[in-house]
Amino acid sequence: MVGAATAEATTVRYYAVAPGYQLNVRNGPGTSYSVVRVLPEGAKVPVYCQTPGTTVTGPYGTSNIWDNISNGQYVADAYINTGSDGYIADRCS
Repeated sequence: MVGAATAEATTVRYYAVAPGYQLNVRNGPGTSYSVVRVLPEGAKVPVYCQTPGTTVTGPYGTSNIWDNISNGQYVADAYINTGSDGYIADRCS
């Protein structure tokens, strides 16, 4: 990825969106934020940081954690297979 390489990006892992789901990507950590794009079924996303936001129920439980997958782009963690119900990345600042 051009322009995405940073010192902290060296440890970024990619996580799968829940099977069978297309996932809204929003410009903030909550359902009240605008949808900026939709991830297709089978997508994998990086999680750069995580932050609390709107509580969402998805295939991986109910959570208020939102994952930052790009600059100004967030997805509900309840739809991402991180293997954890808690935080797996630093809090967004």
